[in-house]
Amino acid sequence: MTQQHDGVRGVLFDVDGTLVDTNYLHTLAWWQAFRRFGHDVPMAAIHRTIGMGGSTLIEHLIGADRNKDQDEELEDTHGALFSAQWPAIRSFDGTRDLLKHCAEVGLAVVLATSANNEELAVLKKVIDADDAITGATTATDTGVSKPSPDILEAALKVAELEAGAAVFIGDAVWDVLAANNLGMPTIAVTTGGTSEAELRDAGAAYVFDNVRELLNAILAGEISELSKGTGR
Repeated sequence: MTQQHDGVRGVLFDVDGTLVDTNYLHTLAWWQAFRRFGHDVPMAAIHRTIGMGGSTLIEHLIGADRNKDQDEELEDTHGALFSAQWPAIRSFDGTRDLLKHCAEVGLAVVLATSANNEELAVLKKVIDADDAITGATTATDTGVSKPSPDILEAALKVAELEAGAAVFIGDAVWDVLAANNLGMPTIAVTTGGTSEAELRDAGAAYVFDNVRELLNAILAGEISELSKGTGR
C-alpha cells in the first residue's frame, strides 16, 4: 500500500557513477581524447570533473584561453571512445531495486544526467527499470550542465515538482552543488570515486557506500526525507 508523505514526492537520480559503474570509463575516454589533441591532462584531475557536462569539463581542465574551436571535436572524440566501452557497462547492485521501490511507494523517478540522449538510451537499457522511471533529462535538454542546476530544473518540470518536494541522489561534488543551488537535499553515494568527506563538505545530507546500502537505509526508515513513503 502506498503511504502518504507531506513533503517529498519525487526523487531525481544522477546516472553515471550513481546507478551505473562508468566514471572511470569516462575518465579514460577523456584522457585519451585530450592526448589526441595535444593536452596532457592527468587522469586524477579528469576524474574529479566527471559529473560535469563536456563543455564545462573541458574549460575546467584546460582553461578559458584554449582553442575553443576544438571543443566539439574533443567531445565527439570522448563520445566515440566511451561508446567502445558500452558493452562492458554494468549497473551497480541494487540500482533496479532502488528505482522500483521508489516508484512502488508513489515517488516520481526522474533521471537527471549530463549524458547525451544516445548515451542515456544505453544507460537505461543497462539499468533495466523503465517501468519505474517517470522521465529523464540530459544536458541536451538545457545546453547547460552541472554544477549549474539547469538539468535538475528540467527534471523537476518533467515530474511537475517544486524543488522542495524532491531529493537528488548523486555521486559527485557537482551533483551536490547543483542541488544546493535549488535548495534541494542531496543523498550521495561514493561509488563514483568521491570520498564521503568531500561529499559531506559540499553539503550532502546523507552519504552511503552504494545504492544497495542506501535502499536498505530507506527500508529501515533511516532517511527522514524518504522513510514515510509518498503520495503523488
